[in-house]
Order: sequence, then C-alpha cells, then structure tokens
Amino acid sequence: MGVICDDPGARPLIARFGSARLTGVVRILVAEARVQLSGDGEPAPSIARFLALAEARLEAGARETLHPVINATGVVIHTNLGRAPMAPEAIEAVRAASGYGNLELDLDSGRRSSRHLHLDPLIAQVTGAEGGLAVNNCAGSVLLALAALAGGAPVIVSRGELVEIGGGFRVPDVVAQSGSALIEVGTTNRTHLSDYEQALKDHPDARVILRTHPSNFRITGFTSAPALDDLARFAHAKGLLLVEDLGGGALIDLAAHGVAGEPTVQASLQAGVDLVLFSGDKLVGGPQAGIVAGRRDLVDAVARHPLARALRLDKLSVAALAATLRLYCPPCDPAQRVPVLRMLTEPAPVVAARALALQAAIGDLPGLDMAMEETLGYAGGGAMPMQALAGRAIALQSCRFSAEDLARRLRTEARPVLGRIEKDRVLIELRTVADSEVPALAEAIRAAV
Repeated sequence: MGVICDDPGARPLIARFGSARLTGVVRILVAEARVQLSGDGEPAPSIARFLALAEARLEAGARETLHPVINATGVVIHTNLGRAPMAPEAIEAVRAASGYGNLELDLDSGRRSSRHLHLDPLIAQVTGAEGGLAVNNCAGSVLLALAALAGGAPVIVSRGELVEIGGGFRVPDVVAQSGSALIEVGTTNRTHLSDYEQALKDHPDARVILRTHPSNFRITGFTSAPALDDLARFAHAKGLLLVEDLGGGALIDLAAHGVAGEPTVQASLQAGVDLVLFSGDKLVGGPQAGIVAGRRDLVDAVARHPLARALRLDKLSVAALAATLRLYCPPCDPAQRVPVLRMLTEPAPVVAARALALQAAIGDLPGLDMAMEETLGYAGGGAMPMQALAGRAIALQSCRFSAEDLARRLRTEARPVLGRIEKDRVLIELRTVADSEVPALAEAIRAAV
C-alpha cells in the first residue's frame, strides 16, 4: 500500500481526496486483489491500475446519491420516490429556512418560544380542531399520542384494524412501544360495540380506543364495524378517549373531484374523535410528518410528553409543512396548488394532451416504436388502494434494446426516468409527469435510445 500511495501518480488523488481517504480505498483494493489472485492465479494489477480503480471509487463516493427523477410510473404517491412532491411554495420556504431563523424565538419580546407555534394555528384553521402539532412521521404521532394519553393503561383496538404499514411496522408493535398493552376486540371482518363493551368489563383500567383507518387494504364481503360517531359516543359515555390513526389524511373531499371517497380529517373530528393522527406528506402533499389534531388539552398533553422532543420536526420540515398548510387556506384552491392533489384529480383529457406533447417531441426517433395507450394509475403510498385513475401512457419499444435494457438506460440517464414494463414495452405514464418536465423527459428518452 505504501508503494502505491507513494507513487507519483497518486499525488493528484491525494490533492483531490486527501491521503487518508486514498489509503483507505487502496487498502480495500489490495485486499480484494489478494482474494482474486488466490483464486485464479492472474498477475497482480499494476500500480497504475490500482490508482485508476482507486480514482473511480473515490469519485463514486464523492457523488451525490440522492437524485431528482421523473416519475413516469403512474403511481402518484410513490414511496420509493419520496412520496408526495412538494409545492413550489414549500420548496421556497425550505430555502428561506435553511439559514438562521426565528424557529424558537419570539421576535416581539426577544424571548424563547416554541417551534410548535408555527404549525398549531395552521393545523387548527385547516382541520377545524382546537389545536395541533406535528412530529417526524405518522407512526411517531401514534406512538407519542398513546404514550401521553394512555399512560401505560390498555389500549383497545379492533382486530380488523391491526394493520402492517410499509417497512414491516405493525400497529401492535407501535402500541407495545408506547408502554400499553393491546386489547384486541371483535374478529378480522366484524366488530360490534358489544365487543368494546366486553373488553371494558375485562379491562376497566383502559383509557383509549384506537381506531385505525385501513389506508392500504380493504376487507370486503361479510364485514361490519361501528360508525365513527357511534364509537365516539360510546367511548365518551365510558370515560374513554377515541384516537384515530387516519393514515393518508385527506384535507379536502376528493370525491367532489371525482376520486372515490377517502375520509377527511375534518369529518373525523366532527364525528367526535378526540385526536386525529395523519401524515403530512401523502394526501396532504407536504414533507414527511405526523400531524396531531384535536382537543386543545390533549394536544398540549402530547406536546409536553418527553417523546415529543425526540420525535420533533426539524426547521426545514416545519417551514415546508407550514407553507403547504397555507395552500389549504382561502383563497387558495389546494386541488390546483398542491401537486399531489392536482395529479390525483387531473381529468384524463389533460393527461392525454401531455402524452400527445411528449409523442410529438420524440416522434422522429429512428428505431423506436411508440403508441399512446389508455392506462390506469394509482394513488399509492398507502392511500385509496381500490381507486384507479384513468390515464395515458406512451408505450416505447426499441429495435435495439429489450424493455429491461431500455428501462435501465432511462433510469441511469443524467435525469433519471422511472417508467414501468408491460408486455415487453416501457410505459411512460403522463399523469405523474408535470408539464414542465416534458422537455427533460423527451431529452432523456432521446439519450437513452
């Protein structure tokens, strides 16, 4: 290693990356070469070859690993692609908050304040709740709410709502981490108020009923569950709190825009839920966050719990979420101003016009067959699993590359493009592509083929 790093050819690498980093990479390369030499008896690489390999690895390590991509999958809230794209206002708010700011300072008095004050009034205004706060994600808000409100006492949950969310996280595990025992009631497909009644007889110290919205699955057929307002009246008559994990957390009536019903936060609060917990990204369209909305005394109790500090939002997320929530306040129309809502509610003819624009931009490419097709997209991200979105796609088939090769070439362009493969063709779905991205998308396709 000393011989390699002392070679005159190593000096430019030391100047660019530092001696310690070069030595570390060379050490790894030498170890790999020893393994290879012991197996096939090939001659050892030259010093120049070692340095070339070291340079390639050092350059790869210096490159950014998180890249902007064009989502042409037709899945609006794509978990692997960062879920909901944020509005320009939220992006600008992040830029403005990246330096010093009054995150926890009252500018009038010059005294310390709370970062929750930037979001509390906005959450209340948008949802109709008495107050609100936000933490780092929805699972965190469930953990925090149960830890603060149940205080280790049993939590009652219907068996049909014991769901597993992305990454293998399960509702029973979250409840257990809050310090409470989980009391299951009913069966997978049917739960009645009498089941909750019996659970209270067996566990009179229970404090909370947790209602979980099945965001990413549906049980159909012979099913039954108490209406939310009936469950709220039951809980309050028994002196219990009703907490609802609403998941995606729609803040507008999507059914009014032609997208089948996803319950709104406002409807849950009006039904009598004491605290509603929902995501700040997904159907809200902001940064990743877990929002708590409900009774003032309960919100304050949650905010005082020690876990609230461990789960709190950073300043950039506070800024982005505040800017997003303002887009739900009059006179703004969130269905037009929030990108994820615009994509979910956009009429099929508008998507078709975008597909025609792309087709015109790449129509002269030799060796590429293309056709516009009617397709179905989906909300994704654990929201509205049964709701298909009518869309349009440009189906690409190359005479030079297989569908898998073409998809890989598109993924590895300077501006990566994510489509999907169907019937040995690459489908470029236009519902999830913005008008402003069409020129870059056309250029990426040209480069790939």
